[in-house]
Amino acid sequence: MTTPSTPPAPPARGRRRAPSRMERAAGRAAALQRPRVLLALLLLLALTCVMLLDGYLRAEVGGDQRVRTGASASDVPDDVLDGGPILSFPGGQATTVSVPDKTIVLTFDDGPDPTWTPQVLEILEKYDVPGTFFLVGSMVSRHPGIVRDMVEQGNEVGVHTFTHVDLSYQSQARVTREIEQTQLALAGAAGITTTLFRAPYSSETDAIDNYSWPVYESLGQDGYTSVFIDTDSDDWKRPGVSKIVEWATPEDDEGASVLFHDAGGERSQTIEALPEYIEKMKAKGYTFTTVSGVMAEQQPQPQQSEQSRQPGGGLQAAHHEATGATLYEGKALVAAVAVAEWTVPALSVGLVIVGVAVMGRFAMMLVLARRHHRQRNRRRFSWGPPVTGPVSVIVPAYNEKECIEATLRSLARSTHPIEIIVVDDGSTDGTAEIAESLGLPGVRVVRQANAGKPAALNNGVRHARYDIVVMMDGDTVFEPDTVGRLVQPFADPSVGAVAGNAKVGNRRTLIGAWQHIEYVMGFNLDRRMYDLLRCMPTIPGAIGAFRREAVLQVGGMSDDTLAEDTDITIALHRAGWRVVYEEHARAWTEAPGSLGQLWSQRYRWSYGTMQALWKHRRSLTDKGPSGRFGRVGMPLVVLFQVVTPVFAPLIDVFTVYSMVFVDFRAALLAWLAVLAVQLVCAAYAFRLDREKYRYLLMMPLQQLAYRQMMYLVLIHSCVTALTGGRLRWQKLKRTGEVGTPAGPSGTG
Repeated sequence: MTTPSTPPAPPARGRRRAPSRMERAAGRAAALQRPRVLLALLLLLALTCVMLLDGYLRAEVGGDQRVRTGASASDVPDDVLDGGPILSFPGGQATTVSVPDKTIVLTFDDGPDPTWTPQVLEILEKYDVPGTFFLVGSMVSRHPGIVRDMVEQGNEVGVHTFTHVDLSYQSQARVTREIEQTQLALAGAAGITTTLFRAPYSSETDAIDNYSWPVYESLGQDGYTSVFIDTDSDDWKRPGVSKIVEWATPEDDEGASVLFHDAGGERSQTIEALPEYIEKMKAKGYTFTTVSGVMAEQQPQPQQSEQSRQPGGGLQAAHHEATGATLYEGKALVAAVAVAEWTVPALSVGLVIVGVAVMGRFAMMLVLARRHHRQRNRRRFSWGPPVTGPVSVIVPAYNEKECIEATLRSLARSTHPIEIIVVDDGSTDGTAEIAESLGLPGVRVVRQANAGKPAALNNGVRHARYDIVVMMDGDTVFEPDTVGRLVQPFADPSVGAVAGNAKVGNRRTLIGAWQHIEYVMGFNLDRRMYDLLRCMPTIPGAIGAFRREAVLQVGGMSDDTLAEDTDITIALHRAGWRVVYEEHARAWTEAPGSLGQLWSQRYRWSYGTMQALWKHRRSLTDKGPSGRFGRVGMPLVVLFQVVTPVFAPLIDVFTVYSMVFVDFRAALLAWLAVLAVQLVCAAYAFRLDREKYRYLLMMPLQQLAYRQMMYLVLIHSCVTALTGGRLRWQKLKRTGEVGTPAGPSGTG
């Protein structure tokens, strides 16, 4: 039987058909979404960059901890190996300078450190002694304020590379990058650059070998002065204060470049030894100066001021004011590092919260799902007298020519008496004609101009003859006993709606297998939990049953959101109706056939859920039994379906971060442990649904690929929610390959 309405006029022969209202809306929506997708990807890229920057700053990039020892020095000039600790290349010729007698150049390596460097600076200021600090660029960018104080106090700074690697193992490009990045950090922190350099793991001239000598030559040609030492305090060994002072003292009143450390470990002995050492050396008649002070004394220049020749002077020779691009790039680096330094700890806290929430959710799902299954499957459980009266099945359809026949034939085999109302929403592919041509008993076709799925469902409700209406999608297939099982909870007069068990029919495809795992583990395990808590958030569009009275009471299906199923479910809760889950009422639906279709489907779900939650935000203040969803369901849905999934990528991001920058083995074991917990939950869900376990073999790949896409979709939805926008009913491309399964558990 067909309910007449005025169908759209066919296009004139030879003319191109004008796009329908639905097609025009979809085109406009797609154009609006592209910038939001790009913004979502940019947000993820920004987070990745922040993590990479933080890892690089911690000097763990590449994990290159090699230190060369015992290499030949046959190519190094003897006067360099036997010369003074200050190496420069005036006129391209290697020249060494020694520290004058009774003079100390006090040098510090590996800083700045937020704990120890300020204490060193305080001691130097107290005794009016200058120091020369060879700084690690990554530490400079993380603690710019300390470097600024260091320079303002009158100390000298030098480059100690950016990540503290042995340069003899590095390419020329890496060496250049290490130096330039440190100079940028100095420019951003203190507004200066420096000509002083000290290589890691090469504090004395006898450490120069055939591998490192080209590095010093190249830097010398670029105007750098390489600074070594004569005397090493070996304070990093923590031998005790007296030993540090003894080892740092030069013999026979000789001058010396002396090495201490203000970072790189626990430096309390250095802090304790430094005042004692300064007092001892001053008592012996020593003066303290900087590297530039020594060079100014050894090679005085006419244009230098008197101050630059005095001990502690000569800063103008080593430091240069950063200008132009160097200054601004340096400030940008320091600012980026500040963001990373704030973001990573904050994300770490978020990771802990997300981890606790995820594990808590898994535990709650397992406990409540088990209780729900045992309660609903015990022999004496009954909703009341069997529901045997006929019901109306509404099938909204828009361009469903591939699927509509299988859908209607599955309904025709129903063991429960039904009428079937096909609401054709302006299809242009002959969907209505196919439905009529089947000649199936009890089928009515209602035509309407394209107006969207909510309007189609409301039209179906208006044409329904019976008090219970079943709503399904035009691409869904029911088992013969599906309707009969689905309507039994209506024996309880407080039940206003029933959610069925949606199953993926085309699970032989990769996307289908992934979505099958998600349906069984996530949706259906969740619904058991929410049912027991009496706060079911969504009746799936693929299979749901409603009291016609309840639907009309809440105003029918609304087009205010993309998730009309979530919208009406929450509305029914707020109207005082109970919403339950019937696990034995199965419907078979088709998973999207491409990643693009999957993105569209999940975007509509996630964004529509956010819209529905926002629309019903006042449920949080609802009183009485009708306020249960606001008190229990709303917080759970927001936490588990919005907040936790948005921050769930932290687990994967931090796993990769830890594998690259921290401890690969520990990070891998942690990831495998989380995967094991998820596998246990999934296996239990499969057991409850009597599904075959072989699909769980796809779960690790699902975690690596499918889940990442779901994160992007959710981020996209959040961006859309913040920037505004909406979509109409979207039609996914279907193949019609899903049919009624042969077995009760759908093991296909």
